[in-house]
Amino acid sequence: MEELATLADLPADYVTDINSKNLVPLWPSLRDVLPPLSPKPRTKPTLWAYKDIRGPLLKSGELTPVEKAERRVLVLANPGLGLDNMSASPVIYLGMQLLLPGEWAPSHRHTPNAVRLIVEGDGAYTTIDGIKCPMEHGDLILTPSGTWHEHGHDGDEPVIWLDILDLPLVYYSEATYVEPIGRQQVESTSINSPYVNGIVPVKNFVRNDAAYPILRYRWRDVKHALHTIAENEPDVEIVQVAYTNPENGQPAEQIIGFSCIMLRPNETVKLVKRSCAMAFHVIDGDMKMTINNANDVQDFTMTRSDTSVAPCFAEVDLTNLSDKPCYVFVADEAPFQQKIGVYSERERG
Repeated sequence: MEELATLADLPADYVTDINSKNLVPLWPSLRDVLPPLSPKPRTKPTLWAYKDIRGPLLKSGELTPVEKAERRVLVLANPGLGLDNMSASPVIYLGMQLLLPGEWAPSHRHTPNAVRLIVEGDGAYTTIDGIKCPMEHGDLILTPSGTWHEHGHDGDEPVIWLDILDLPLVYYSEATYVEPIGRQQVESTSINSPYVNGIVPVKNFVRNDAAYPILRYRWRDVKHALHTIAENEPDVEIVQVAYTNPENGQPAEQIIGFSCIMLRPNETVKLVKRSCAMAFHVIDGDMKMTINNANDVQDFTMTRSDTSVAPCFAEVDLTNLSDKPCYVFVADEAPFQQKIGVYSERERG
């Protein structure tokens, strides 16, 4: 494509004049906003090792009471996007949150969609619109946009979880805000959900039209599904499950997609080259993650509770480093991109 004129090619008085009228010329920046053939992501391949997060996060519990923090979180910020932007990717926010025994993080609701992936500890819970959800290691807890939610801790050890929100997108849209409320009245619990193994509840042949019929996806159920696939389909290319709304088959939330991969012992899987950024979190096990981003190859060695991100159109390989299964949770921007019609996949090089 032809090289375009630059801002320096224009007379200074012309630039000053149009700027004073809140006007800017497009052509000097056109190749930046519409790069030829492929995006030029600012998102950098990044690893956040849990061993580097845990100490400072526990220290924050000594430094700042939850009453002064509301949510005691260390944000996993991508250096390519700027630490002040608190974004892991253009759509995905990641943060490690700490709740100590006896603490209560007050109830509120906000416009961004959120999920919690439980990393460490027992005894905590999240109450969403009156439904109390216990938080156990590996569980995924939804708190969709506009739902009241609070966190409490009845146990005796720190509980830590990974927050995943579409905050960067909603913030960019100037649509972020939060509303407080008092402590919720618990109306039911998520312990005995009827949604399992293809079963959905009906009322006199009428299906549930709830936007989010499941709020807690138990790790024990996800792990069982992964092992069932591996046992029944030993030649399958990749052992993976998606977190979905069982009533309509759509992604569990509207903007970010969630799935889980089981790497069989010593297995390497090559992920499809996608137009969306992806975040990875090791629920259990040890793996090497190789990211080829426009011929810039980086290797991350990851273990339990480590988190990483890969930019759009990167080639990603995951290799299990042990003779035991490795379980990898994945969050991606695909649902958002599919909604606006820009999602695509490409052949690997």
